[in-house]
Amino acid sequence: MPNSNAKLHSNHRGGREASRRELVSRSLQSAQHCLENQDFGTAYAHYLLVLNLAPELKTTVKETFQFTLFKWAEELDSLARIQDLFNCYEQALELYPNDEVICNSMGEHLFRMGFRDEAAGYFHKAVKLNPDFADAKENFYRVANWLVERWHFIMLNDARRNLTYLRAIENAVLSGSKSVLDIGTGTGILSMFAKKAGASSVYACELSKTMYELARDVVAANNMEREIKLLHLKSLDIEIPKHIPERVSLVVTETVDAGLFGEGIVESLIHAWEHLLLQPK
Repeated sequence: MPNSNAKLHSNHRGGREASRRELVSRSLQSAQHCLENQDFGTAYAHYLLVLNLAPELKTTVKETFQFTLFKWAEELDSLARIQDLFNCYEQALELYPNDEVICNSMGEHLFRMGFRDEAAGYFHKAVKLNPDFADAKENFYRVANWLVERWHFIMLNDARRNLTYLRAIENAVLSGSKSVLDIGTGTGILSMFAKKAGASSVYACELSKTMYELARDVVAANNMEREIKLLHLKSLDIEIPKHIPERVSLVVTETVDAGLFGEGIVESLIHAWEHLLLQPK
C-alpha cells in the first residue's frame, strides 16, 4: 500500500509538471504570434506568465521580453496610461532586478515625464550594474546637469572657501565637538573634513536622491563609507534614536546660497538646535 501511494503521488507530480510545460510552451507560442501582429500588450502578458511559471527561462527569453516591454511601454506612454506603464516596469524589475537595460529605460520614461530625481536614481543604478553602459552614463550625466546646481561646482573649486571651512571644523572638533551633523551634505565634503579632523561620529543628510547617491560614491572613494552615516532625509525628519543614536555637538551646513529660504535652511537649523544639538550646560 505505501508503494502504491508513493506511485500515485509521483504520477500526480509528473502530471502537474507536464501541464506546466504545456502551458509554458503554448504561452510562448502565443507571445510570438502576438509580436508578429504587433499586439505588444498581450505578448507582454504572455511573457509574464511564462517567466512566473518557468523562471529557468529568464536568460533564454530576456532580450525578447525586453523588446516586448519597451514596445508596450511606448504604447502606454502614447495613451497616457502612466500608472500602467510604471506597473509594467515594476513587474519587469521584480523579474530582472539587476538588469541595467530595464533600469535605464525606466529612467528615460521618468525623465521625459519630469521626474528627474527619480530618473537619476535609475540611471545611476544602471551605471553601477554596468559601468561600460554608454547610454546609461550619458543619461546620468544629462540628468545630473539638471539636478546638480552650478554653485556646487563653484564651491568645490573654491580652494580658499574650502580651506576656511576645514579650519573652522578642525577648530570646533579640537575644542571638543566630537559628534557632527552635516545638513544638506551635497558631495559630502564637510562630513569628510569633520572625520579627518578627528570627529568620532559623523552623520550627514541629503534630500536630493541624486546628490545622496553622489555623496555615497564620493565618501566610498575616500574609504569613509563606514565612518560617515549618510541619510537620504530632510533634516527636519531626523529623529533620535531612529536615525541617529545621539544629539550631536556640532552642526555644519553649506546650503547658504541663493535658495536660502526656499530650501528651508532656517527651519532646518532651528530644528537641529532644538532637537539634534547638545544644549550647553
